[in-house]
Amino acid sequence: MSKDRITVSEIIEGIKPVDTVWVEKARKRTARLVIPPRALGRLHDISEQLCGIGKTLEPSIDRKAFLVMAGDHGVAAEGVSAFPQQVTGEMIRCFLMGGAGINILAGQAGADVYVVDMGIIPDLDPLTLEGGERLHIEKIAPGTQSFSQGPAMTLEQAKASVIAGFKHASALLEAGTDILGTGDMGIGNTTPSAAIGAVVTGASLDDMVGRGTGIDDSGLILKKKIIQKGIEINRPMVHNGLDILAKIGGFEIGGIAGVILAAAYHGKPVMIDGFISTAGALIAQALCPESVQYILAGHCSEEPGHRIMLDHLGLRPILDLGMRLGEGTGGALAMNIVEGAIRIFRNMLTFDQAGVSEGA
Repeated sequence: MSKDRITVSEIIEGIKPVDTVWVEKARKRTARLVIPPRALGRLHDISEQLCGIGKTLEPSIDRKAFLVMAGDHGVAAEGVSAFPQQVTGEMIRCFLMGGAGINILAGQAGADVYVVDMGIIPDLDPLTLEGGERLHIEKIAPGTQSFSQGPAMTLEQAKASVIAGFKHASALLEAGTDILGTGDMGIGNTTPSAAIGAVVTGASLDDMVGRGTGIDDSGLILKKKIIQKGIEINRPMVHNGLDILAKIGGFEIGGIAGVILAAAYHGKPVMIDGFISTAGALIAQALCPESVQYILAGHCSEEPGHRIMLDHLGLRPILDLGMRLGEGTGGALAMNIVEGAIRIFRNMLTFDQAGVSEGA
């Protein structure tokens, strides 16, 4: 089936739960490694999850890539960000030049970085930009509408954003990428992310809403009021991922949800980053609960609601470093930890191989 013509329903139908038989096989190998039982803690959980995802005892993430989904937001005009909206397009140019945080940390992890224009305001021409071969244009519209006035997008646009993310992720996975990372760019995007988090988890706005790019106290009060107004006006349906996305979401958030669904569809792991990526994961979970089994949570950001969102998904962050940049940076750092977990699992000797006596 052409990935250009696939529907959201068909994507969901193609996703199967992670194979627990392979997880158990992996646990048996872990139990034979020449260390006290599970002495390396969560490194064992990570390697065993990857064995279940890949149905193998030889997991690998040699080929890594990040998809940075970019979109602008109508709600940014309400004063919810400390940065002007033009920064979205300017940062995309920086990504393509290789000079942003995600480029540096992804490079350390050996991961490629691609950017998808899901719906930013400016029109960028890949043919005229340095590094433009890594920019994909999938512009659904030049930014969403302000969800404080009505729906952020139409239902058809919501579906299109998920399918676009699925399509670009599928292309990388079918070309041999072993693990995908999600990234984001879009001034104002912590506002729809917090709205999604509050609706899906039931958390209060006081617990969910943070300062994003660094707004002051009065800005934080305004941000909460805008989100509350948007939720009250739009009344998103809690268990309907597409309805939530359409009413209070963002094009890049839908794209991230599509990337996660693509990983699950193709039986590959996906590393989510911070607050915005986790909003995308909440949408993916609402659409297909099994998709969460394919997710690794890179880190817990400084946004106060992020841990609430991760807890709702049943995910434990690999890192907790006080980061709040987004772009995919936390996920890129965490890929180094995942690489270490794989090397321990595959390369460490067993008690028998090492000739070491086991404990009583």
